[in-house]
Amino acid sequence: MDLAIEWGQVHALLGENGAGKSTLMNVVYGLVRPDAGEILFDGTPATIHGPQDAIRLGIGMVHQHFMLIPTLTVAENVELGNEIARSGFIDLDRAYRTVKDLSRRYGLEVNPSARVQDISVGIQQRVEILKALYRGARLLILDEPTSVLTPQEAERLFEVMRALCKAGNAVIFITHKLGEVMEIADRITVMRRGKVVDTTTPKESSPADLARSMVGRAVLLRVEKKPAHAGEPELQVSELVVHDDRHQTAVDGVSFDVRRGEILGVAGVEGNGQNELVEAVAGLRPARAGRIRIGSKDVTHTPTKRRLRGGLSHIPGDRQRMGVILELPIADNLVLTEYDRPPFALGIVRAFQAVIDYAQRLVKQFDIRTPNPELPASSLSGGNQQKVVVARELGTRPAVLIAAQPTRGVDVGSIEFIHRQIVDKRDEGLAVLLVSSELDEVLSLADRVAVMFRGRIVAILEGDEIDRERIGLLMAGAA
Repeated sequence: MDLAIEWGQVHALLGENGAGKSTLMNVVYGLVRPDAGEILFDGTPATIHGPQDAIRLGIGMVHQHFMLIPTLTVAENVELGNEIARSGFIDLDRAYRTVKDLSRRYGLEVNPSARVQDISVGIQQRVEILKALYRGARLLILDEPTSVLTPQEAERLFEVMRALCKAGNAVIFITHKLGEVMEIADRITVMRRGKVVDTTTPKESSPADLARSMVGRAVLLRVEKKPAHAGEPELQVSELVVHDDRHQTAVDGVSFDVRRGEILGVAGVEGNGQNELVEAVAGLRPARAGRIRIGSKDVTHTPTKRRLRGGLSHIPGDRQRMGVILELPIADNLVLTEYDRPPFALGIVRAFQAVIDYAQRLVKQFDIRTPNPELPASSLSGGNQQKVVVARELGTRPAVLIAAQPTRGVDVGSIEFIHRQIVDKRDEGLAVLLVSSELDEVLSLADRVAVMFRGRIVAILEGDEIDRERIGLLMAGAA
């Protein structure tokens, strides 16, 4: 394939999961060696044997899956390899000041002294962007940078991108979000199965045109669903109080229920207690007060495994940390919650062929792009890893589904498919708690919308009350 990037432009790179976008950019950044062809940078042939060569040229890359060291602080991660030293010792105070000034300049506020393992996914994404900017990148490659950002954070990132391009730099923007492409891109290249199928501009194409080029067929950009026929409450949360990792109240007296055959969407700016709420319902974080019921059972202090066996499924917001075990085969990942039960195990003996047969069925049903389900999950693209998680959690036929960021980092064709699966399961009687930083996703899927602000549910809206502007104001704390 051929690709030309011009200075002073944001060049969007679109394509399905597994189309080759990240692989191509890993070649440019020196993480993957090309088998043929050449790279010219500023009109001169460039030899890039590794990331240090790319950085010296002025190429920076922010990866879809973070390249951060959890035990180090934000400032230590940003300056790693380019440390600020004084008298032979690393000057941490100056490093903290430098990172703080850089984050303020680009509107990417972070706490330089916080450890990466203690900050949210959204803040980690800011750290990755700051790391590239700190090294003076002239060509900045952003691989799915907004997949973990709120709309407000994404808009601030766009301002950074515009400022960089205005100064004569260039940005390669890999994304699945067609609305963002139409808003920020100067040029657009569409890839499908490793080849360029279209090069265009926002003025020359519509979102529907781009989706068709990516997938090779027409795609519904908004899910079609019938009105919900809600039954009895399947998940009940009463006066729930949950603490965060700093022992501060993150969920403050929250009450709601999710009924059979409906989707309750939770909208809110990331960091307002949604993650702690999900973890408490899933049994991953203790409740300090209140009650959680699944069906007729009180599960407030029940271990996660028993909740999963009692009809709960959980699509976690961070697939690599909580959703898949990268070193294990895809087939094993698809039975992680059922591996020790029939038909996948007979007593203490595993039924390997039953696991493979089940995996092949789910691979086909959920269009997981892999030549063999016995390959490790690390061989899959991020979007296909997400499909593995969704396939596993929906395949257990649960009574309650907690779906946290279910389409994060997934292409438009897969988003359409996953949304369709969730709605179909809702129509079969599944109770769905949907937590998403994508307001469009919440508006498209939810039958009712609960808005969270500072750990509390400030409103639960349904029917004609579900209005984008009203929800946006409630997310910002307006009365």
